[in-house]
Amino acid sequence: MSSRLPSSFDQDSDFYIESRTQKVLRRLREEPLVPFGCALTCYALYRASSSMRTADHNQTNRMFRARIYAQAFTLVAIYVGSQYYAEDRKKRKEVEGIVSEKKAAEKRDAWIRELEHRDREEREEREERDRVRGERARMVAKEDGKAKMVLEERERRIGVLDAVRSLGWR
Repeated sequence: MSSRLPSSFDQDSDFYIESRTQKVLRRLREEPLVPFGCALTCYALYRASSSMRTADHNQTNRMFRARIYAQAFTLVAIYVGSQYYAEDRKKRKEVEGIVSEKKAAEKRDAWIRELEHRDREEREEREERDRVRGERARMVAKEDGKAKMVLEERERRIGVLDAVRSLGWR
């Protein structure tokens, strides 16, 4: 991602959202003595194992001591580097916190927009259903009205004598 972080760090080009490889390369540039100490330790172990194969006890002991010194050098480099870059790490954590809050707010806003969209769709569907039900009710009422009119018309045509006959002959 190459987008810039919040404006309070606009002047500082180190404060970008970085990938893992960018982070590793940045850390190697910031603390070059730590990987150097690790390389010295590995070299001392390699030399110690090769001297053990050749049965050179003197060289083996020297390389194990060198390994201890290389590990001590690495630990000192880690401690000094952590003290030296402590304030930068604190700033970086603040920036990462701001970025994570911003992402959380964007997620929340997107979720709210989605819920509003769903609510609007549901409301439209409900209104459409109510409209269709209303039309059906009007059609039924019209049909009921027509049926009543037909019955009234029949009653008018029958006359009084026919009505009395229909009552008595049932």
